[in-house]
Amino acid sequence: MDHARSTISKIFNGEPRSYTRFNLTQNMEGENSQVEMKLSSDMDEEVGGNGVGEDLNHAKEPYVVHKPAGRTPKSVCFMVATILLIFIISYLIGYLSHRKKELAPPSCSRSTFEESITQDSVKMEADPVMDWRDVKRLLDQKMSASSFESAFSEFASESHQAGSAGDNVLAKKVLARFKEYGMYTWTDEHYVKLVDPPASGSNRVTFKGSDLGALRGYLAYSKTGTAKGAVLHGNYGQMDDLRKLQDKNIALDGRVLLVRSGKISFAEKVANAAKLNASAVLIYPADRGLGGSTQLFGHVHLGSGDPYTPGFPSFNHTQFPPVQSSGLPSILAQTITVNMATTIMRGMGGKSAPTGWVGQLGDDDDMVTVEVNNVLAEKMIVNVFGVIKGFVDPDRFVVMGAQRDAWGPGFASSTVGTSVLVELARAISDMVKNDGFKPRRSIVFASWSAGEFGSVGATEWLEGYLASLNMKAFSYINLDGVVTGFPTFKASASPLMYTLIQRTLQEVNTLSDSGTLYSAVPGPNWEAAVMEPLRLNDPSYPFVTFSGIPAVSFRFTTEGEEYPYLGTLDDTRDKLYGATSNQVAKLAVSAGQFAGKIALRLVHDHLLRLDVEKYIRLIRTQVFAINSKIKTVQSMQPQLLPKSLTVQWLMSATGSYSRAASSLSTEIDNSNLEEADVCRNINDRIMSVERDFLSPYTSPRETPFRHILVGSGSHTLKALSDHLDALQIDHSDANADLFRIQFALATWTIQGCANSLAGEVWSIDNMI
Repeated sequence: MDHARSTISKIFNGEPRSYTRFNLTQNMEGENSQVEMKLSSDMDEEVGGNGVGEDLNHAKEPYVVHKPAGRTPKSVCFMVATILLIFIISYLIGYLSHRKKELAPPSCSRSTFEESITQDSVKMEADPVMDWRDVKRLLDQKMSASSFESAFSEFASESHQAGSAGDNVLAKKVLARFKEYGMYTWTDEHYVKLVDPPASGSNRVTFKGSDLGALRGYLAYSKTGTAKGAVLHGNYGQMDDLRKLQDKNIALDGRVLLVRSGKISFAEKVANAAKLNASAVLIYPADRGLGGSTQLFGHVHLGSGDPYTPGFPSFNHTQFPPVQSSGLPSILAQTITVNMATTIMRGMGGKSAPTGWVGQLGDDDDMVTVEVNNVLAEKMIVNVFGVIKGFVDPDRFVVMGAQRDAWGPGFASSTVGTSVLVELARAISDMVKNDGFKPRRSIVFASWSAGEFGSVGATEWLEGYLASLNMKAFSYINLDGVVTGFPTFKASASPLMYTLIQRTLQEVNTLSDSGTLYSAVPGPNWEAAVMEPLRLNDPSYPFVTFSGIPAVSFRFTTEGEEYPYLGTLDDTRDKLYGATSNQVAKLAVSAGQFAGKIALRLVHDHLLRLDVEKYIRLIRTQVFAINSKIKTVQSMQPQLLPKSLTVQWLMSATGSYSRAASSLSTEIDNSNLEEADVCRNINDRIMSVERDFLSPYTSPRETPFRHILVGSGSHTLKALSDHLDALQIDHSDANADLFRIQFALATWTIQGCANSLAGEVWSIDNMI
């Protein structure tokens, strides 16, 4: 075929021309071409000939061949050669025209992604024909507990903190595996600000003048220095906990807050304390099952990525003036052991703690001194990538990723996730090479560094390629911490992925093969039993709220318990095997099947399995709450919100989104999904939804998590609802004018998303 195309190209154009199937069809059916041949350079007679297109366009013009005055052997040879040439051309045209009918419809036009996706990209092929049942069966066959045991041994490491030699050794191992599987690979290097413990000595905490002992654990990005104040117990450090203290007329000004780990992230605990003017925060393990001397590690940046390059990537060539993230804490924070916390609480006086809390709240003379001497250091971290390229839309891709670093052994936090990542890369690569599976879209496998410091590696990648990613990466599947217990299954995700998660749970069996993971879900409401809200410390969070990429995190865990060893040096193979009754490898197989089937479904089907209607209920719930509270404020504080302020336009925007989502479903039902242009247009509109819920009116540096529904900041619908609570009591932080501005901007963000989902400008349902 290639030889035939080359021959035609040379005949019609005199030199080879780049060729695609689509252009071939156009040339054969629409473009004009011409062949002009002189029989002799020294004769006046000529033979004129037209190509296929001109035969149709000039049918009325006579075809004239001037009869030569006389025939010579030379002229006869030229005529014979001409007749043979015309015969060959006609034969090739007929062959290619017939062959064209056998080819599947060509893929949609593709724009260029990064070189890593498009370089040496595969040719666009006919639509994948493998049945979905065969795809699932192949994946299940290629994943085994024994292969995971081998992977655990290969990627286990006692020391692989971000940017360390151990981290780089693991990066090279992952890269070597990707290359072994025949994947196109590349790496990204980032120069980021990470935090080390004090170069000499340690951080210190004293209670009533007595040193509590050596501290190995620390909280990255804490403010450094010394703070002194009376200790005050704050339970988990949630705002509800701190309000209970205020209800008892206890001020937090200058106090050192003692809180338990859990419920919310370390960063949120510290941020809540700082809002109420505490001077420092001490955090101790909530799980008393940990050893009394177990040290805790973590970070307190209320954000993700390098906090010293907020909103832009930490490439070495980046030249920006010094700037800091607004999420860096303004107070000191330090972890302490259970034994240290016990010593403090035994010596505390003051009022009794609320029901469910621990001990006394603390008295004014229960003085604590906190000294933090952590060291900020610039380090190079490496993200490792491999890609299995799609056969129809290779510039559209799903990303699967896992952090590679850990504070210590990090068996649950990084080793298992890295093993699942590499095993999935092996299995799916083998399906493509040896079993005839042709993914419609690409799959990118990513091994991140500096995950323990707040998804630094992943966020820097998002910041570096944001413009390219938000219309090309259609989903992210997080593999961090996928096995922390047994047998309960939990997940957190963008609502767009809920339906896909539900269907995938129905396609993965339990360890006992007694049913599916879905059938094992307790109760009639699977969402209530399985789904958790996206939280700030979830590695999927920046993908959804910063980049507008639908994402999912999941894990096997123990009902009612959290794996206590994350963020400690005790996160070892033995501890995790003990927490799962020695079934880590089997659970890793199930985790790989769940993640793999989500990814494969997204690259196999014509349409992306993202449910745009899932956001309707979430929007309506929040809008209903805002409507009710506005009426309350207008009744109780009419001077703040006049009667002219109405939720009519917000409700109208909500209705526009609902109608656009329903209209898209109808359009899908009535469309021929075999037409590539139609399919691509629908998928692009589906992909735009998450991105269009990012507020365009906020700064990525000041407010990085711009999603108005699941993000954080004053621009979100939840923040509007909370602002109305403050207005209701005329709180000093309430600002009616600011509320009205944010209210208007949120309204138009929803309307803009509805407009984009509707498609063409003439299809927009704009009621505002």
